[in-house]
Amino acid sequence: MTTIDIEAARAILRANDRGGYTVPTDRLYPFQWNWDSAFVALGWATFDEERAWRELERLVEGQWDDGMVPHIVFHAPSDDYFPGPDVWRTRHAIPTSGITQPPVFATALRRVFEIAQRPDAKARAARLYRCALASHDWWEQARDPEGTGLVAILHPWESGMDNSPAWDEAMARLTIAPTTPIRRRDTSHIGADMRPRDEDYRRFIALVDLYAGLGWEPAAMWRASPFKLVDVATNAILHKAEEDLLVLAEQFGTPAECSRIEARMARRAAAFAGLWNQDRRIYQARDLGTNKTVEASTSAGLLPLFAGIPAAGQAADLADELESWLVRAPYPVPSTSPLDPRFEPKRYWRGPVWAVVNFMIAEGFERYGHAALASRIHVATQTLIRDGGVAEYFDPTSGEGLGGGRFSWTAAIGLLLAERQSD
Repeated sequence: MTTIDIEAARAILRANDRGGYTVPTDRLYPFQWNWDSAFVALGWATFDEERAWRELERLVEGQWDDGMVPHIVFHAPSDDYFPGPDVWRTRHAIPTSGITQPPVFATALRRVFEIAQRPDAKARAARLYRCALASHDWWEQARDPEGTGLVAILHPWESGMDNSPAWDEAMARLTIAPTTPIRRRDTSHIGADMRPRDEDYRRFIALVDLYAGLGWEPAAMWRASPFKLVDVATNAILHKAEEDLLVLAEQFGTPAECSRIEARMARRAAAFAGLWNQDRRIYQARDLGTNKTVEASTSAGLLPLFAGIPAAGQAADLADELESWLVRAPYPVPSTSPLDPRFEPKRYWRGPVWAVVNFMIAEGFERYGHAALASRIHVATQTLIRDGGVAEYFDPTSGEGLGGGRFSWTAAIGLLLAERQSD
């Protein structure tokens, strides 16, 4: 059985601790990231419950009055990352970015609470439930104002999968130019062949400048955005988080709140049918700019399994589709189908394997009774971490560790998998 060095993984979390919040890795990402911290809280919870609670509490120190949880909270200054607070120009008391990320928070909160032993756990969970509920309400109001059931992202960074091929066509249509000078820091820490291209960054910052000029006002952003896509991963993760939020609401909320969550879940589950591509055997994004399906098969398309969205036959199709990928990329799960000509095994979200995505996909297959495939993904993830190092991501063809090293959320997943193995 593959084993992970538990003490080494714990040491990485401790080394990346900056006082109640964890940076993804030293220098490359010197702040607190939204979905990173949710997974990292689960890692802390395997050996330090108090620290898990603090991770979640420090993240919502950055939550806006309207409920949005930003994708970056700039607790302390650093020159190692661009764009910093001066580019975002938000008005929150603690500097933050102006966009969000996939909402793993409620899922992490439920799991931390369910294993909690501390006498103050219930009071802390009750307060954090209110934060999670406000975040989900924000998603509904700000990112699905027309009530379709599915939320949209207004920036590739909101998907967490920044340079996915799913965004290529929409990004290529952008005609706006950045007003902020591009001062990339990432490529001074990591090889440029593993990072988004300069053209990607130019477009990323052009969108930031556009929204900053609108004062980050959600309705104005929705009207003006030239990039508006229904991302499969974001919606799947939100749906799973709603499922977990509902469990918390039954203990800490009101009947009206439970009904609101249930109604959103029913609308979203029905609307997901429009993202299924039977010919490709996968869920695919929808570009609201063209109202067309995005012809890109990525790991995001498997994540509805995590949320219990597909029918049993669709789950079987997703399993078959993944098997076809693994003929060319033996380490699951590549972030882009290796059958796609845009597949790049070393470039960020255009091919590499990410431990957190593997964890969610494996849980999804397990949920549908595909235990052997789930186990294969879990074992492969442990092998990658053991042999490729606790890296940011991994080459799905060779298993090589890529990107940043001593990476927090990879360490957290390693700890979760080690705990599963010991149960």
